[in-house]
Amino acid sequence: METLATAFHEQIKKALPLSKVDLVITEKNVYQEGNKDILPLLDEMVEYLALSGSGLDGLENLEELLSKAEAGKSCLLLVEHYSNLDLSIVSTLISKAGGRGKDISNALIAVAGMKLNEDNPVVAAFAGAYTRIVIYPSRSLQELDPEKNSAEITRGHAINNAAMKALIRHKYKGKLILVFPSGTRYRSWDPTTKKGVREIDSYIRSFDYMCFVALNGQILHVQETDMMNDVVTKDVVRVTAGQVMSCNEFREKARTAVGENEDKKQAVADAIMNELERMHIAAEEKRKKQL
Repeated sequence: METLATAFHEQIKKALPLSKVDLVITEKNVYQEGNKDILPLLDEMVEYLALSGSGLDGLENLEELLSKAEAGKSCLLLVEHYSNLDLSIVSTLISKAGGRGKDISNALIAVAGMKLNEDNPVVAAFAGAYTRIVIYPSRSLQELDPEKNSAEITRGHAINNAAMKALIRHKYKGKLILVFPSGTRYRSWDPTTKKGVREIDSYIRSFDYMCFVALNGQILHVQETDMMNDVVTKDVVRVTAGQVMSCNEFREKARTAVGENEDKKQAVADAIMNELERMHIAAEEKRKKQL
């Protein structure tokens, strides 16, 4: 059984000296430009693990979304989240898809949790390959005791306020903002990790258009220990991009589908996760027929 650490020790050795990533996040460095020197190493890792038959479905939808972004609209990609290679899978397979795939991949800005920067320098080096806006995850903030962790809570709010300002600065610059609406990787032993976070409603409210993106096939399996101990396997991986949708129309439909006294923000988050699950099931049936 191979892990990230054992399977890719050569890439790790190359990445660490190239890394320029900040290992401590403050409100001053939430926007982090991708390191193009490390990006080819992650492409190598995905290409090694993704078997023949891997690729992208729905390129035309992403091309339409990119055209809207280039015309000055704010655009979101809402992506399923299973492992720390998900962003690499999306970036690599879109880039290899032909058409405007490379342009789409280059336009991605991911919203990412600060754990990727602060927990492990190897993980940080690889995370730094991609342009990101770093946040203090809402789940982590909610777990803090206000009496014992007031300084950390203050830090978290400062980071997230700065991240929102960075998002506003960049979302009208022809970019596609990539968000994982679950806010964390799905872990089978914890069903709550596949529940959408309420905060995703704020993104939907403040953007013009979006595409949902399902991920099928798995090349990295989350473990309960250090992230570098996640287990790698080879598989046929498919990225499926859904049709371009109006954020406002989707949000209003989700909010009106629940009672007046129900949590409207959570209703939007639940509707997003339900749509991703629907796409995932349909794509999995198609993928299995091709195996």
